[in-house]
Amino acid sequence: MDVKLFGEVFVTLLVITDPPGMVPIFLALTGTMSARERRKAAWNAVALALGVIAVFAVAGRTILEYLHIDLPALQGAGGLLLILVALELLTGKTESPDQHKTSNVALVPLGTPLLAGPGAIVATMLFVQRSSTVGQYAAIGVAIVLVMVAVYLVLHFSGALVRILKPSGIEVLTRIAGLLLAAIAVQLIADAVSAFVEKYALSH
Repeated sequence: MDVKLFGEVFVTLLVITDPPGMVPIFLALTGTMSARERRKAAWNAVALALGVIAVFAVAGRTILEYLHIDLPALQGAGGLLLILVALELLTGKTESPDQHKTSNVALVPLGTPLLAGPGAIVATMLFVQRSSTVGQYAAIGVAIVLVMVAVYLVLHFSGALVRILKPSGIEVLTRIAGLLLAAIAVQLIADAVSAFVEKYALSH
C-alpha cells in the first residue's frame, strides 16, 4: 500500500469533512431526537457518505460526462441544497422532527452534501485519477473508510453535548449552525460561479 498517498488522502478528506465542525450542525438537526435515533442518524449519514464517495471514486468522471455535468454545477447544486436547510434552521422549522424527518436529515443534508459534498467528491476523483497501481487504489480506499470511521465516532459521541446544552442551548446552537450552513452554501455557489466564469472566459 502507498503510505504517502494514504496520508495525503486521509488528511485531505478529514479536513474537508471536518468532523468537529460537523458537531454543531449534527446536533442542530438531531437535538430533539432520542439518543438511539441520533446514533442511527449518525450511522445512516456516514454510510450514505461512504457510498456516494465510493461511487464517484470508481465512476465519477464517467457519470458526470454521461450527464454532461461540469464539476462546478455539482458544487452549485450542493450550495442551493444547503441554503434550503440553513433557512429551515434559522427560522426554527426543525423543532418537531417525526420519523420521516429522522431518516431525511441523516441522508440530506448530513450524508450529502455535507459529508459527501462537492469538495470530498472532487478530491477523491482527483486522487483516483492520479493513481495507477493496486497499492495506490488500496491506499485511497482505506483512507476513505478510516475518515468515515472518524466522522462516525465524533457524531456518535456528540450526544453527551445534548445533555450538557439542554433544549435552550440546542436552540441557540441551531441558529448558529444555520448561519454557518448558509455561509458554507454561499461559498459553494460563489466558487461554482467563479469556475463557470473562468471556464467560459477562457473559451472565448
